[in-house]
Amino acid sequence: MIGGEDLEKKKKLKKQIDTAAGRIKASVVFKNGQIVNVFTSEIIKGDVAVVDGVIVGIGKYSGEKEIDLKGKYLAPGLIDGHVHIESSMVSPREFMNVVLPRGTTSIVADPHEIANVRGLEGIRYMMDSSKDLPMNFYFVLPSCVPATEFENSGAELLADDLSTLIDREDVLGLGELMDYPGVIAGREDILDKVMVAKDKVIDGHGPEIKEHELNAYRMAGVRTEHECSTVEEMKNRLRLGMYVLIRQGSAARNLEGLIKGVTKENARRCLFCTDDRHPDDLLQEGHIDNNVRRAIKLGLDPITAIQMATLNASECYGLDKVGAIAPGRWADFVVLEELETFKIHSVYKNGQRVQELLRNLPKERADTRWVKNSVNLHNVSLKDLELDVAGKEIRAIKVLPHSLLTKKENLHVQCEGRKYFSEKGEPLLKMAVIERHHKRGSVGLGLVKDFGLQNGAIALTIAHDSHNLIVLGDRDEDMLAAIKEVGDIDGGIAIVSEGKILASLSLPIAGLMSEESMENVNKKFKSMVDIAYNQLKVSDKIDPFMTLSFLALPVIPEIKLTDLGLFDVLKFGFVDLEVKK
Repeated sequence: MIGGEDLEKKKKLKKQIDTAAGRIKASVVFKNGQIVNVFTSEIIKGDVAVVDGVIVGIGKYSGEKEIDLKGKYLAPGLIDGHVHIESSMVSPREFMNVVLPRGTTSIVADPHEIANVRGLEGIRYMMDSSKDLPMNFYFVLPSCVPATEFENSGAELLADDLSTLIDREDVLGLGELMDYPGVIAGREDILDKVMVAKDKVIDGHGPEIKEHELNAYRMAGVRTEHECSTVEEMKNRLRLGMYVLIRQGSAARNLEGLIKGVTKENARRCLFCTDDRHPDDLLQEGHIDNNVRRAIKLGLDPITAIQMATLNASECYGLDKVGAIAPGRWADFVVLEELETFKIHSVYKNGQRVQELLRNLPKERADTRWVKNSVNLHNVSLKDLELDVAGKEIRAIKVLPHSLLTKKENLHVQCEGRKYFSEKGEPLLKMAVIERHHKRGSVGLGLVKDFGLQNGAIALTIAHDSHNLIVLGDRDEDMLAAIKEVGDIDGGIAIVSEGKILASLSLPIAGLMSEESMENVNKKFKSMVDIAYNQLKVSDKIDPFMTLSFLALPVIPEIKLTDLGLFDVLKFGFVDLEVKK
């Protein structure tokens, strides 16, 4: 005999069926809309009936409350298939406040940034702070903490740690497997994590893998890839049954190149993501709505673009309650003035307008004690920054425009005063990565080409993925001053020139996020971007802070720097800064 909770579910289902059949009125009816049907790639005119936040029918309905769309387009709520909330530099709540009104009603978040700083406590903070918010927060568990064994991280997560969270309803599977050489080699500890995922999703992160190695990567159960930078890479993964997430982030902007590879035949295996997107880009250009608009502008059919932003993502991650307008799905809608320009009129979550939901939010309840006080430096001095390379041939990190990729370039170094140049007179910048979690004292040093910074230094505790302190500059004294300022503000970003602190931004949540609104953070951050470009003369072909933060990531080719030294990603091992004959 049915009782308790099951009885209530049965009563609710009976009401929904009666409403769908037209026997009783719906709670809310969206009338006279042009409904974007992502299953059949067509526009259907009609009403959408909603009961208890769930779509119960499409056709002609009457409701207790009726919202006349007056011929506007009704599309499903948008889904970001892969995002690191931490890159927005605000809490999950503040992130939602910005992206929800832009049409994103669901996200798949990988909290590996904060996990690399605070481990399970960091993941639980992200889950707790997003609980009961009017947006669908789903998570994949970080698979690489640390990202590799070639850097010091703030935490280590083993298979047993991940197993404590894998059965949660909001956990969809295993986050991006960045240690792809370890996956391909079948390393035991990585296979243990793969086994924890059971029958859930495993996200990929395998740039430039091909042929036998790509087959091995796929054989491990990897379902998705968001690191494609060429159409060839994209097609190779689609042919193996993988889903490709087309990324438009702040530093990595792959949409324009990859959208050319989307065809009628393969579009259903493609979806959108942002991965890492900074406040100004979110506020000015948007979130997944930006991906959709850009794709349409580049020639993609509007319904196909919407399908990629909704149904494709829901099918990839097994989210059968979102991603489409159909009976049984949540009433998450984007109302559009125009289809071709994706001009948003309004957004609804569970049938309620999001502005009303955001006005009535409860106060933040997440406990931040376990994610603060994360900057623990040894007593860094000028001696830690000394580099004797004058007259020597070295391996430099060459920065590429609007890309996370770098190139290794062998150069003969010349010195004028204490500044470095190539034999052609090209300026080189000193970079240091300093362990900041447990006062281990490890410092990696290298030289960077084509960043463009002059007469100063930038330091930050955002250094993917282990998030040690990273500093870049052309004056050691400025580098040291920037390091000390970042320590004093409990993590964040600092810009120094000629001994003067030009600007700083405190990010006390794990050295990655602020407790302020995104608008306030962006005001400060935008000022720092202006300083970086206009006073320090950083190249306009890169994002000064996003690009710098990825120069310490030893899983994206070709050469990077960790707190343990210079790392050749293609060889997957350390190399000396000096080229020895």
